[in-house]
Amino acid sequence: MSNPPDNSLPRRDFLKTAVAAGALHTAIGAAVESKAQAAGGNTTEAKSNRIIEENKKEGAVDWQLTRVRVDSAGFRSPWIEGFCSKQSYEAGDEVEIFVSTKPARKFDLEIFRMGYYGGRGARLVKTINQIQGKEQTTPEPGEKLIHECRWDSTVKFKIPEDWVSGVYLGRMTTIPEGVESYWQSYIVFVVRENRSAEVLFQCSDNTWQAYNVWPNKYSLYTHPKGVQGPWADVSFDRPYGREAQHQGVVNDPLTVGSGEFLPFEFPLSFWLEQQGYDVTYCCNCDMITPELGLKSKAFISVGHDEYWDIRQYDSVTKMRDEGVNLLFLSGNSVCWVTPFRAGANGVENRIIFRGGPYGGDREHAQQRAKMFGPYPHHGPDEGLLMGACNVRPVNGGGDWIVSKPEHWIFEGTGVKAGDKIPGLIGWEYHGDPSDLPGLEVVATGTAWNGGVNPREWTATIYDGPKGNYVFNAATIFWAQGMSHPPGHVLPWSHWSRPHGPDPRVQQITKNLLDRAVR
Repeated sequence: MSNPPDNSLPRRDFLKTAVAAGALHTAIGAAVESKAQAAGGNTTEAKSNRIIEENKKEGAVDWQLTRVRVDSAGFRSPWIEGFCSKQSYEAGDEVEIFVSTKPARKFDLEIFRMGYYGGRGARLVKTINQIQGKEQTTPEPGEKLIHECRWDSTVKFKIPEDWVSGVYLGRMTTIPEGVESYWQSYIVFVVRENRSAEVLFQCSDNTWQAYNVWPNKYSLYTHPKGVQGPWADVSFDRPYGREAQHQGVVNDPLTVGSGEFLPFEFPLSFWLEQQGYDVTYCCNCDMITPELGLKSKAFISVGHDEYWDIRQYDSVTKMRDEGVNLLFLSGNSVCWVTPFRAGANGVENRIIFRGGPYGGDREHAQQRAKMFGPYPHHGPDEGLLMGACNVRPVNGGGDWIVSKPEHWIFEGTGVKAGDKIPGLIGWEYHGDPSDLPGLEVVATGTAWNGGVNPREWTATIYDGPKGNYVFNAATIFWAQGMSHPPGHVLPWSHWSRPHGPDPRVQQITKNLLDRAVR
């Protein structure tokens, strides 16, 4: 929602993650397997699915950014940067990538599928060498300060039929001329599959784009009229820069070009694939109709899932009503109505803006409309879907505290009432549980805004109409308790930070998913 205070940690030596091959693969794989078994992890010997078979393949020991540079403003990497023509694709679709290099340079493009892969975290699936790059024009601000790149196409390829659904990172590396070094950045896209699956993992890419400040402080939060009004448009037709919140949440310049997937979503994806769940992936725009979600047994909202087109709300409501289990392993979710519209080139779902609050008649929604409106849209009460809703102040940090240890979600954890999972609440959360039949508050406690201002949060669960359930973890940081994959940097917020993988968080998630997919 709003920028946390500047409480960034000293920068770590990220380059220590560059590795010498097999030894690290073995060590990480053994450590993660051991941790999963301690948490009651699935054994996959007796079953098979596309994810299990995919993760048997050789992982990459070299997929992270090694040399990345941002400009003096601290956000973009003009030496090499790019974006894709769409947020997601199916097998057979053509991926079109638009790249700018300054100065003009040839570059190599390596495409990696993100997953478990014995602990390595990614697999190299495609390489295109010696692509000619050129400097492309930085767009002038358009109406509502939109920055929409109309760049020449740089490279195209078709998604092969055997590519498994997942999040794909393209690592671009310039080829030096003379006495100079190389520079790198990512592009990111999702491959989806139109099939039945146990779990549908929705990336929160609307929020990635809402906070994306490329080329220099142009996001939904930087318009002169106000940081939370409907004044700004943002386009997916531009590169992802460095995380806008790098001074207050996650200080990791080595994610440039990949949105917010690596810090806030990858730890959950890594764990799901390690456990062998049959998971497919999608973007926010893929949920404006419910068909894909209705083919899953469990739908996951992950990380920072703040911006939803109202059609997404209607789709996920229908999924709940048709028996799909909903897991909001996220915080600040379903907060703003975010209508999609086509870009200048006619491609659908490429521009978004903050159209108005969700919340129905709740006080927090009325306050937003009064303080930051007028808005053209007003959404229904998100608590009637999620079980708890957005509150003010929405950001802070704190411990996740068990309040109902006898509930089935805690089976096998050994927790007692009042047990704390340190730092798991942040950087934003949910509270004020809804008056829904049978709704239970399973965890509750205090988040500290600015480190000193208290606000109660609540994690909830309630039954759906067909033997399903809706769980609300009430924190952006839930995924931090799942795993610590290569390339991952722990976030922090308001002088509070999670500890990383926790067997209790893993077991709770396993209990939820195993009940959903049985």
